[in-house]
Amino acid sequence: MADEFDVIVIGAGPAGENVVDRAVRGGLTAAIVEDRLAGGECSYWACVPSKALLRPVDLAGEVARVPGLSLGEVDVAKVLARRDEAVSNFDDAGQVRWIESVPAEFVRGRGRLDGPRRVRVTTADGGERVLTARQAVVLATGSTAVVPPVPGLAEASPWTSHEVTATTAVPERLVVLGGGVVACEMAQAMHGLGTRQTTVLVRGGRLLNRMEPFAGDLLAESFADSGIDVRTHTDLVRVERPEPGGKVTAHLSDGPPLEADELLVATGRRAATRDLGLGSVGLPDDAPVEVDDSMRATAIADGWLYAVGDVNGRVLLTHMGKYQARVCGDVIAARARGDELPTMRDLAGGYGAPQVVFTDPQVCAVGRTEAVARAEGFRVRVVDYDMGAVTGAYLLGDGYRGKARAVVDEDRKVLLGVTFVSPGAAELLHAATIAVTAEVPLDRLWHAVPSFPTVSEIWLRLLEAYGL
Repeated sequence: MADEFDVIVIGAGPAGENVVDRAVRGGLTAAIVEDRLAGGECSYWACVPSKALLRPVDLAGEVARVPGLSLGEVDVAKVLARRDEAVSNFDDAGQVRWIESVPAEFVRGRGRLDGPRRVRVTTADGGERVLTARQAVVLATGSTAVVPPVPGLAEASPWTSHEVTATTAVPERLVVLGGGVVACEMAQAMHGLGTRQTTVLVRGGRLLNRMEPFAGDLLAESFADSGIDVRTHTDLVRVERPEPGGKVTAHLSDGPPLEADELLVATGRRAATRDLGLGSVGLPDDAPVEVDDSMRATAIADGWLYAVGDVNGRVLLTHMGKYQARVCGDVIAARARGDELPTMRDLAGGYGAPQVVFTDPQVCAVGRTEAVARAEGFRVRVVDYDMGAVTGAYLLGDGYRGKARAVVDEDRKVLLGVTFVSPGAAELLHAATIAVTAEVPLDRLWHAVPSFPTVSEIWLRLLEAYGL
């Protein structure tokens, strides 16, 4: 059986869904193939459930800073029930209905490329279906967690982001391998929900090593205050778990072994390209798909293949995958009509990509760090300010700690990057994203007056510290 559509998308996560939406808006027909749950990683095992688990921890921190308020024990069962509600109890019926309302055809099954413009689907009932695309095939398969080749680690069935965000019980003792976003968020979530002993093993010298150095340092201070043990310059050398589901022993490069109930691996992700049939069109089977700024695969001569989101390896953030997908869908529709292509921005470095680490304190950044800006040859001036010194921050509670940094291009007098680290800083970030991506001159930004007394007054203090 062969079915023909203008556009076929493999992967029905947020990026794939946005491609379909924009392509259909542009007058094209579309089908989308998914072998797990429509809505993808973000909806069920990443962004949404992790933030549902972190919200009580965030609120507990806020309450603890305000004199006159107190908080009892967290009701873990209700938190987990709320998480289940947030992920629709792992039922994607609502997402499928939305796809069909676009309208697009939803195909449940495992999709693989089978030569140019062909997708072979092994359907959920064991059958097979061949789809062909008149205009484009779009890969939106996301990424998968990397489990390092440590002896005994894979055999110990460690947690990844899937298992920790979907857990039905909070472990008494947890070892976390990694110092990035997933490691930090889930270490704090589990610890705040009742894990008695939480140990974070970091190969390098600090948490969040891709962000400004002070971000990881302030978060490490918060971890220490709450009883989370962060061990830097520490490698996991061997793992033992004699009984499936039993105690796990982590042998370290330094110090005695650690015994825990669970071990969470959060050491990075790789593009989900294995068994995707890339070899049938001359592409490597286990590497991100390189694309241009229209998300078109650069190695495909006649330009029918596109890749959006984590699978292209550019910026592994859901909101940036969705942005890429909107660009991609619009571009495919414009090319099909022979219209002028929509305006696109260079996404390769992700320098307009905002990111929030939803810990306490929250770590929020957009644009280049100081180190990256200097390495790229910009003439840089860095302005730092103590966020706890802002009146609005003081009013939020005792012990409010934080720091803001602006990285300024001295030649053009615009912001190259901004970082905020403080409780509740996430809602400050979009203003910084606008300032960085729109390259708002500092002397114009000076006239955007923040309300008093809010934490957003940090903008005034940064500009004053700069000298405006």
